Amino acid sequence: MNQSQSIRLNKFLAERLGLSRREADEAIAAGKVTIDGKVATLGARVPTPDNIDNLPKVCYNRKTVPFRTDFLYLAFNKPVGYVCSRRAQGPAPTLYDLLPAEYRQLKTVGRLDKDSSGLILLTNDGDFAYQMTHPKFHKEKIYEVELDRPLEPLHQQMISDYGVMLDDGPSRFAVVRNASPTSLSKGVRRLANRGVAREPRGDGSERRAPRNMVSEARYTVVLSEGRNRQIRRTFAALGYRVTALHRTQFGPYQLSGLQPGEYSIIDKV
Repeated sequence: MNQSQSIRLNKFLAERLGLSRREADEAIAAGKVTIDGKVATLGARVPTPDNIDNLPKVCYNRKTVPFRTDFLYLAFNKPVGYVCSRRAQGPAPTLYDLLPAEYRQLKTVGRLDKDSSGLILLTNDGDFAYQMTHPKFHKEKIYEVELDRPLEPLHQQMISDYGVMLDDGPSRFAVVRNASPTSLSKGVRRLANRGVAREPRGDGSERRAPRNMVSEARYTVVLSEGRNRQIRRTFAALGYRVTALHRTQFGPYQLSGLQPGEYSIIDKV
């Protein structure tokens, strides 16, 4: 078979079914995929002839996989309090509740936790999701972060230059103090402008913070990994609490003025 006129089966499935390549390989290994009636094997390739009459028939769980498909890409500004899963987790609603019905079959590209906000990408292109999230592609993500107190210079250098050891390995990312106003924690800043910022304690009460705390404890974080709650866990390991975390950029994609809960259709870069 001429490889220039074929595509790897796992990539073919990922692009058309919104699967990751690993999920596609697992489906192939489990015998769930056939090509022209024959059970496919790992490493198989799908012919892509120019003549539409000669297209192979690929089936997944006995259902034909469309050879041609239209891919869709959304940029969404996730508000705080929403989860990225399709199903609500306890009282927390899902971001899919904020999307029109025709977009609810799209999958999120990575996740933000319930207490974080900002840019989430959604797509039906599994290969795109793979390239955006797999560590080997080193896609940079940029966040605006506020801490419960200013970061000690030694700790800032430690995170940026050496990394902090976590349970799942060392965590290292760039941290730069950001003294300019951002979209983070507007409610907290409104209170701060009146002379006091109130933040919840673990016991449900509130504690007072000095007027200048918010501006002095705001940072820009540039991260090329994507481990679960990595930024929060890294600061927590040094005794800090993240009070707000907002993603503004994911690879080449930016929020571009989207308000919380708003989305826009974007072009693949």
